[in-house]
Amino acid sequence: MCFFQASTDLFAEEIVVAVQKNSVPTTPIKRYVMSTIFAMGMTTWPDGSSIRVFVLADNNPTHSNFCKQVLNVFPHQLRAAWDRLVFSGTGQSPIVVSSENEMRERLAATPGAIGYLPKETVNDSVAILPVE
Repeated sequence: MCFFQASTDLFAEEIVVAVQKNSVPTTPIKRYVMSTIFAMGMTTWPDGSSIRVFVLADNNPTHSNFCKQVLNVFPHQLRAAWDRLVFSGTGQSPIVVSSENEMRERLAATPGAIGYLPKETVNDSVAILPVE
């Protein structure tokens, strides 16, 4: 007997970084800068405005795919970075939203907002931020 177990990552949907389109420039951003933003190590955009980071729950498949595809880390590694900031009193964790719809709505309504969505769910209420 032969068993084949396919990795769900092979069939994962493409995740894109999404931003509030009226306040965040959509010029390509380096992957290491993106990682710094989502690790809560960068709190302002180059123009000095505040970065508002939105994420889905740790157990959400879209969150897991984002961590692996875009940040090249496992979700537990990102959580550990946030926990260190919070427990040491030197920073805070991102804003957790409950669904992709809420993510899109919060990104559209919040100046300086950044988050992520499956590419096929992006509409004209948010902009895609290319990652190099």
